[in-house]
Amino acid sequence: MATIQSSSLLFSSFSSSSASDIPRDIRAAASKSRASHLSVLKLPSGNLVHEPSRKNCFQTIKSGEMKPLIRTNMRNDEANCNSKVVEELYAIMEAVADRSEMHKNIGVQRDNWNRLLLNSVNGMTVTAATMAGLASLSGGGATLLALKLSSTLLYTAATGILMVMNNIQPSQLAEEQRNAARLFKNLHQQIKTVVAVGSPSLNDVNAAMEKVLALDKAYPLPLLGTMLEKFPKTVEPAVWWPREVGSQHEKVSGGVERNGWSEKLEEEMREVVGVLKRKDAAEYVRLSKLVLKVNKILAICGPLFTGIAAMGSAMVGSSPWNGSWAVVLGVVFGALATVVNTLEHGGQVGMVFEMYRSTAGYFQLMEETIESTLKEKEVGERENGELFEVKVALQLGRSLPGLQNLATTHPPSPSNEFASKLF
Repeated sequence: MATIQSSSLLFSSFSSSSASDIPRDIRAAASKSRASHLSVLKLPSGNLVHEPSRKNCFQTIKSGEMKPLIRTNMRNDEANCNSKVVEELYAIMEAVADRSEMHKNIGVQRDNWNRLLLNSVNGMTVTAATMAGLASLSGGGATLLALKLSSTLLYTAATGILMVMNNIQPSQLAEEQRNAARLFKNLHQQIKTVVAVGSPSLNDVNAAMEKVLALDKAYPLPLLGTMLEKFPKTVEPAVWWPREVGSQHEKVSGGVERNGWSEKLEEEMREVVGVLKRKDAAEYVRLSKLVLKVNKILAICGPLFTGIAAMGSAMVGSSPWNGSWAVVLGVVFGALATVVNTLEHGGQVGMVFEMYRSTAGYFQLMEETIESTLKEKEVGERENGELFEVKVALQLGRSLPGLQNLATTHPPSPSNEFASKLF
């Protein structure tokens, strides 16, 4: 028994010493195997306990090495995507700047048309009236015939030019191009701001493209085929922005602000929209209709008066009774035609109509912008409420207290003031 106990003690001490010495031996053997590129002896079964930790160590190293690679690849993809988006926005900016310059130049050209054609027609009309008066004093013969024919030809030519002028309305054409140049310049600044502030996305590119196409449709460059109707049957505000369908509105809980929005601010914006619809937009649509009626009357009277004057100048000297009335028709209606043409084209009635129509469109754009913002489901997706309020106040020419006072006026009545202080 003593022999067995001593042998067991020796075996246990040998096993404990060998277990403590094995890791050092293995490390030495492993280092030697790396140095000499020789194969390592198989480890004893007792060392299998260290294998899972070794595998976990390798997996940790591999995952630690892969995560920075994935992040780097994602950053590279985002950088490539952003650079492509920025390049597309810069390409759109170049096209927008070119369009703005084109509309500006064409606006100057069509304004020159208005002035030159008006001066030419008035000069022809005054000359024809003078010749008709001189023809009645000439007594007869070749002088009478020459003056009658010259007066009649001038009146006829003036009638034809006036019909063309009244159909195209050069002053209105010039105003359209001025508006287009201003709006394209404004769009250029918006895209520039998007590129400079924040990170642009593909949605910004699509939105910019839609705005460019909407402006092209609202203010066409050519005259033939795509020219805007100068005497429309129904007067509507000008629309130069892409129409978007607003989403359903998510109501903000009482008094809790999210992204600068609150229930009070939403009610304020709704009241502003109501005032814009009742007062500002309706008033400028009414003025547009009134100016259009005046322009129609003047457009009809101008060629009519020159036509009557042409008939009167042709009958000068035909008989004593008819001749005297013919002179009256030739001279008086020629003078009336000059006055009418000066009022219509010198007063630029077509330009006034387009200005009122564009102003009504300006207010309608504000209405749709506010409504679409309020209909956004997620308040966090909206523009910051405080910034949005400042923008609305500036667009209406009001201070923030003035905007709040406008919104808190109850109940709405026809005597309420207009929302805009600019127009």
